[in-house]
Amino acid sequence: MLQDDILKKEREFHDQWASTIDVDGIRVADYFEACTAPENRFILKHLGDIRDKYLLDLGCGAGENSVYFAQRGARCVASDYSPGMVEVALKLAESNGVQVEGRTINAMAIDFPDNTFDIVYASNLLHHIPDPELTLLEMHRILKPGGKACFWDPLKHNPVINVYRRMATEVRTEDETPLDINLVRMIQSTFATTKYDTFWLATLWIFLQFYLIERVNPNEERYWKKIIIEQDRLRGEYLFLEKLDTLLKKIPFMKRYAWNLAVVATK
Repeated sequence: MLQDDILKKEREFHDQWASTIDVDGIRVADYFEACTAPENRFILKHLGDIRDKYLLDLGCGAGENSVYFAQRGARCVASDYSPGMVEVALKLAESNGVQVEGRTINAMAIDFPDNTFDIVYASNLLHHIPDPELTLLEMHRILKPGGKACFWDPLKHNPVINVYRRMATEVRTEDETPLDINLVRMIQSTFATTKYDTFWLATLWIFLQFYLIERVNPNEERYWKKIIIEQDRLRGEYLFLEKLDTLLKKIPFMKRYAWNLAVVATK
């Protein structure tokens, strides 16, 4: 399928999703500080002070990321290929009393000059992109020297999560392509320094619990949203399983079988 056709389908899917979002129900801090948000907690740890930093939120979705960073003093541009999502992000910013700029952007051809941003952040974006390496090169191009690119995305290697993907067809787009962990090598060869980790191995039991025990229809509730929304209920169970994940990741080659990859790379 041609890239333009894929991008058109992604835009239509996310515009439709945007039309259903109630910004009043979004608890912004949870997406970075919840126990069940290990990817963003990792990114925050390695990002450092963001006050007065010029930050591009690439693939901003509903804008949780832009608003969170703006609340902490960054100057944020909320960008997405979906105009509907950019509109939602601006509404979320207004309801939280912060200002962000909104832009509709193709992540494979970012409409900003070289050396513009201190930080480029992308959550759950690259697996929607026909050419994720091109997007990473664009992120590198628009960063100032010493600037940081940070992102997290799903990996393709875990059989349990791949079964979930085949089931949850109505809450995801058919052209999504989870990443190969070997993409890290390309990042390491492009950026001056790269820090990364993977998350959700034993902790994926929670997804099985949703489906097998709680009978949550994966086409009616997005599991990756549910783990954030219900973090208080899941806390004890998640933290126990996270300790098992720490042990599992010490086994050679086990990191590749995690659900998500998080990266912070410095230009």
